[in-house]
Amino acid sequence: MYIHELADWPHFKWQDDKLTELLASVRHKQGRLIGRMEALGFDLRRQAVLRVLTQEVVKSNEIEGEILDADQVRSSIARRMGIKIAGLKPADRDVEGVVEMMLDATQQFQEPLSEKRLFHWHSLLFPSGQSGWSRINVGNWRDDKSGPMQVVSGAIGREKVHYQAPDAKRLKKEMTSFFKWFDAEQGIDLVLKAGIAHLWFVTIHPLDDGNGRIARAIADMMLARSENIAERFYSMSAQIRLERNTYYDMLERTQKGKLEITPWLEWFLACLSRAIDGAHETLGTVLSKAKFFESAQAATLNDRQKLVLNKLLDGFEGKLTSSKWAKLAKCSQDTANRDINDLVKQGILVKDAAGGRSTSYSLIEH
Repeated sequence: MYIHELADWPHFKWQDDKLTELLASVRHKQGRLIGRMEALGFDLRRQAVLRVLTQEVVKSNEIEGEILDADQVRSSIARRMGIKIAGLKPADRDVEGVVEMMLDATQQFQEPLSEKRLFHWHSLLFPSGQSGWSRINVGNWRDDKSGPMQVVSGAIGREKVHYQAPDAKRLKKEMTSFFKWFDAEQGIDLVLKAGIAHLWFVTIHPLDDGNGRIARAIADMMLARSENIAERFYSMSAQIRLERNTYYDMLERTQKGKLEITPWLEWFLACLSRAIDGAHETLGTVLSKAKFFESAQAATLNDRQKLVLNKLLDGFEGKLTSSKWAKLAKCSQDTANRDINDLVKQGILVKDAAGGRSTSYSLIEH
């Protein structure tokens, strides 16, 4: 029996005394992080938000096995936020759609969540009306014509059913109750409400596809309400991606259990706490980049150089060679060599001492 089949569904219960300390810690961390960010200048804050939202979009899709081009995501977000960055990359239609959904959820967080808005998000996720090679109901509730909505793993013939959602005929009523609860005042701390909303929506599983991504967007929307700011400084989806197996295990156990959901909320709060801790690394990267470009402001940099330097500062993997430069900057080998030699002369790059078949370069710390 799943929780949506229980007589008192969807009246969730939890033990406040088991959550009080963890919730207080999360609230404290939220306040400290926002305080640190507000102490920064406007441009630095926007760079941090750009980095976090890029991470949020990429990782939320990655949880579902969908790999997006991070540069396309970053370019799409930057363009919509009016942030000028070097090497803007044209974004595919599916990338533009998922970015628009996330920005709508987090920047218009005070607007009501409705059927119309949810269907709009769904159409943004699936602009072609397909999920992979399959046609799906886009901008509408699932109809279960091909069978019940199930979460399944394993090879064909040896499938394991982890969860079966409510029948399609229940969806209108179920979602009406969800929308009413989501936008009403219940005296519940909004951080807890984010965890409940995530679980509730993904348990109803009202759409043919995209339920997980939309559930996480809904949780982000409620977290934005909990902080009353449109700027996002941490990525819950990035942390969930790191804990994906535990995430799915917790969902399955909760959906097969009772309506006493304290363990789920304990995990959600702990995961959120770790996400906020991880944000300080993101903040450190943004500050390091700002410090670097401030120290190099006397240098003359072209767009290709700014693009590759940003890649290096973001944590470029491996050694930087002229051939990698040419690939990143989409230029010829000769142009790459000129760009690199210019940065060496300006004291920004240094040739690595280690020999080998390809000469490599590193940033000079300022």
